[in-house]
Amino acid sequence: MFHALNSLSTLDAVLLVSALSMDAFVASFAYGTSKIKIPFKSAMTINLVCSTILAIALFMGSIISKYIPSAFTTSICVTVLLMLGMAKLFDSTLKAILIKSGTLSRDLSFKLFDFKFFLRVCLDGTEADVDHSYELSPKESFSLAVALSLDGLAAGFSTGLMVTNYVEIIIFSLVINMVAVLLGCFLGNKVAQKSELNLSWLSGVTLILLAFLKLK
Repeated sequence: MFHALNSLSTLDAVLLVSALSMDAFVASFAYGTSKIKIPFKSAMTINLVCSTILAIALFMGSIISKYIPSAFTTSICVTVLLMLGMAKLFDSTLKAILIKSGTLSRDLSFKLFDFKFFLRVCLDGTEADVDHSYELSPKESFSLAVALSLDGLAAGFSTGLMVTNYVEIIIFSLVINMVAVLLGCFLGNKVAQKSELNLSWLSGVTLILLAFLKLK
């Protein structure tokens, strides 16, 4: 039997968006410690791309939910959130090990929409500044935002299976993502020397908490 969708509580919506914004905060912090500026236009690019992908995922989830029995939608949502949470915890541990051993490669890269974007996660934020201008361009920001949105795609889809208050979630995303990027860069600039900020574990714990809240 199919079901009527419910609204995600305000607290749950804030927790979801905050968890998904953690990567943007950490990336911006890393750029700040490397004295790489993120102009308002670039910050807005990251914000809009992340929020748009989340919105698309929520919409896709709501469409698919019409064809899935309610017993399965809850299971899918909880499973996806748990898997994302555990992946974040694993990611946090792996990064800590690689940073400590110094084995992260300088050649780590990916190609997306014909933009070659070099990333050295948590080791050297200047590698993200491809043109060495010490300013993140909108093009670089776009590529980064798509990479940061992968978690939002999965979490948004699973959440969309169960909720109807998409507008509220997207508004929170637009606000919290923007704050995460600007605050991360600002705090990074205030740090006297480069430091490795690894908050993937916090994002993971939050997503796992959300999964258990959905079991209520």
